[in-house]
Amino acid sequence: MGRNLKGLAILGSTGSVGTQTLDVVRLFPNIFDVVGLAAHRNLARLGAQIAEFEPKYFACEGMPQQLERLGQFGSQPLSMLDMAIHPDVDLLVTATVGDVALVPTIAAIEAGKDVAIANKESVIIAGKALTELANLHQVNLLPMDSEPNAIWQCIRGESENISKLVITASGGSFRDYDLNQLHGVSPEEALNHPTWEMGAKITVDSATLMNKAFEVIEAHWLFGVAWEDIEVVIHPQSYVHSMVEFVDGSVKAQISPPDMHLPIQYSLLYPERIRNPEISRFDPVKVGELTFRELEAERYPCFELALRVAKRGGTWPAALCGADEVAVEMFLGGEIKFTDIAVVIEQALQTHDAIEDPTPIQSLEAASWAKSEVRKMLT
Repeated sequence: MGRNLKGLAILGSTGSVGTQTLDVVRLFPNIFDVVGLAAHRNLARLGAQIAEFEPKYFACEGMPQQLERLGQFGSQPLSMLDMAIHPDVDLLVTATVGDVALVPTIAAIEAGKDVAIANKESVIIAGKALTELANLHQVNLLPMDSEPNAIWQCIRGESENISKLVITASGGSFRDYDLNQLHGVSPEEALNHPTWEMGAKITVDSATLMNKAFEVIEAHWLFGVAWEDIEVVIHPQSYVHSMVEFVDGSVKAQISPPDMHLPIQYSLLYPERIRNPEISRFDPVKVGELTFRELEAERYPCFELALRVAKRGGTWPAALCGADEVAVEMFLGGEIKFTDIAVVIEQALQTHDAIEDPTPIQSLEAASWAKSEVRKMLT
């Protein structure tokens, strides 16, 4: 790798955020060098990415003969953990779903690598440990999701005089449904998001507003803001991604079309801003109006449940994360109703034997326990 280039390892390269990350990389060939790509089972897409970007390393699940075909362009198989700490990697991008990225993220931080985080679960499961490790090793945790990225942009260059964070939520696929309709909605309806194109898990989490509770937890740890100073409002147009109110009453908002390419680029290029003509722009006249409304607690029971659990600390957020992952899987598989998601999560967590000050491994074990609890309930 040319040392004038920024070496990237992208975990979850074939998913929604991963492919959009490579869209940005493609436009800046003189800035980035893709050292490693990791995927789960989408071997066809990963193979196309390897052919185009020619990384030194790749990781995925597959049979030996499939892995041999993926290596035909000169790339070598390497575990995600080893990829995360490879000396040619300057920035680890975590764009996976679930808890699989946590151990590589910790290893990268301990190796002095900056981490661009699109994987919410790592922060939910072990936010305290990750932020403490990042401070200890003096590395940057760069939020790549649109809302925490917006907060980061708003507070950059400011002193620590934050009065309040306002995180916006689209409201998800069922924001305008009659409450009596929610029991019968289908997975296909849940995946029909009105403003964003995302992966299946986060799209369902958007419909339950679990994703917004996760973003509150992220903001609490990444920006050191007290729980009571973080507010969520519904913003159907999805142009204002978050706002920050300062102690003098001033409010900063980050505004842009609902497109992940901008926050991804901001994280990859930090601390620089570089013009990208491919990124769509905000036209206030064309948009016309931006509206906001209060969050309806009865429409989004997962939101209040998640924050109540998360504020207990210890391994509670990890267990919450694991339970939600499987409950969403069950809904997408037609095994439970949409309105059962919150019920299943709450019931599964009733027997959680929490650890007050866990290690990251203990937090992962709590998430795994919760997954098993949900599966046991539904067998």
